[in-house]
Amino acid sequence: MRLAHTGPVVALIIGALALTAPVASAAEGESTSSEASANVRITPGKVSPGTTVTVSTSACGKETYGKGESELAGQFHLFPGDRKGVLQGEFQVPDDAASGTDTVTLKCPPRVKLTATYQIAGRPNGPVDAGFGGAADKEAESGFGWLLLGGAVAGGAIVLRRRATAARTSA
Repeated sequence: MRLAHTGPVVALIIGALALTAPVASAAEGESTSSEASANVRITPGKVSPGTTVTVSTSACGKETYGKGESELAGQFHLFPGDRKGVLQGEFQVPDDAASGTDTVTLKCPPRVKLTATYQIAGRPNGPVDAGFGGAADKEAESGFGWLLLGGAVAGGAIVLRRRATAARTSA
């Protein structure tokens, strides 16, 4: 008879575990991609320090030369690329660049000025977030999920205790 009453308790605990999953997936999904304007292409969109970045644009029209400047890497030149009407340039992200974003400004004659950003993913320093558990600073973010889980376990224990007491008094 006791086994028949444990079904709802198990369902309650599994439900609490299911509620913690959205908290973990929301923390994982906090990543931004390259925010380049429509006429600027930055490849790759997410780089590590020391990586060579290629910038191309078709916004300069028939021009065969342009200038570019990265806030972190400095100035670079734009020359005709592989396709007609596309200017392309390269620069290298400094080895000591911190995680975050970098803004690239492109200029073409007569008065074309474009800006775009890309993301710099620094090298891991300390624990690496593997997507499960409390690595790095994820413990604080998943605190609500653990609270729900603890409440479900405590609620299940109270239900089992009351049923056990009720069974003894009625027998």
